Amino acid sequence: MPADPRYDYALREPRLPDPVDHGLRDAAIDMDVRLGMYRRLHELRQFEKRAYDLFMQNLVKGTSHLSLGMEAIATGFGAAMRPDDYTFATYRGHAHTLARGAEMGPVMAELLGRENGILGGKGGSMHLTDVSKGMMGSYAIIGAHLCIANGAAWSAQMRGTDQAAVAFFGDGTTNIGAFHEALNMAKIWDLPVVFVCENNLYMEYTPIDLITAVPNPAADRAGAYGLESIIVDGNDPDAVFLEATKALARARAGDGPSLIEAVTYRSGGHSRADPGKYRPDDEVEAWKGRDPIPMYHDRLLSLGAPEDQLSAISREVADAVDQATEFAKAGREPGEEVLLTDVFADGGSRWRN
Repeated sequence: MPADPRYDYALREPRLPDPVDHGLRDAAIDMDVRLGMYRRLHELRQFEKRAYDLFMQNLVKGTSHLSLGMEAIATGFGAAMRPDDYTFATYRGHAHTLARGAEMGPVMAELLGRENGILGGKGGSMHLTDVSKGMMGSYAIIGAHLCIANGAAWSAQMRGTDQAAVAFFGDGTTNIGAFHEALNMAKIWDLPVVFVCENNLYMEYTPIDLITAVPNPAADRAGAYGLESIIVDGNDPDAVFLEATKALARARAGDGPSLIEAVTYRSGGHSRADPGKYRPDDEVEAWKGRDPIPMYHDRLLSLGAPEDQLSAISREVADAVDQATEFAKAGREPGEEVLLTDVFADGGSRWRN
């Protein structure tokens, strides 16, 4: 029997990126904001490359899900959000945690399962949280955090605080019931929440287009909930920043939720256990040409940023990542006094006894 072309990866046409010319070079974005985003891109890229190296040395506890190649989404939103806004992310949450201003040292230590980690070494890569920075958690249950983001947005609405909640999720989440439930409730109550689909084209190991009835898994469903269909180049920090700014302004003005589909591509596999061999080689190579860092580097040069300034930013970030690594390695593994606290509602682990 011949192979079914819908499910035989070898017979699929690679999904190559369309040429992009947004005309964003002359967008009204302050140069200091752009330089801040350039620094953030390097922080996210260099941090996760170091995390990968440490994983290969068996120092990272558990698995890890990297955002290499996808950094522009977290960067653009991080620059647009206020310090008191709320972020909800998936288990691919390193970038979103750092983009809200969490310190690299404690985040790296958390990946290593050390006591000086941001959660005392108990959360690890998949559960990063820093409430002090508005990073309200990384969630391993697909789609669950969209409903929780609604709760945070409702709280802000009831308290009249002008805050917004932003929930990031993968393309596969759009086929989960919680996605549709969250959008429906957010629209009915006009909640100040922004839903951001990071569409990297693959639902773990499965191409999203093989199991989704519409070409754009998030944007094509927006109309069903009375929302605008919004697609943005998720590899362009300027494009993401501008779209995030508009959506957040809508939320603060009481005009309700937004759904944004940011199209991007992860340069590696789904997790560190995945070599990503199911993706066509020419597809991977074509998307490398859309890497956000060299693209943004060239844009800043064209806007007059000096090369030595951009090079200095890269070097400064490299030094910061080295320092974060040493900080993490210097931490001890958590003892019983840490591991057995914050386990149940009363804070202890022995309540049953």
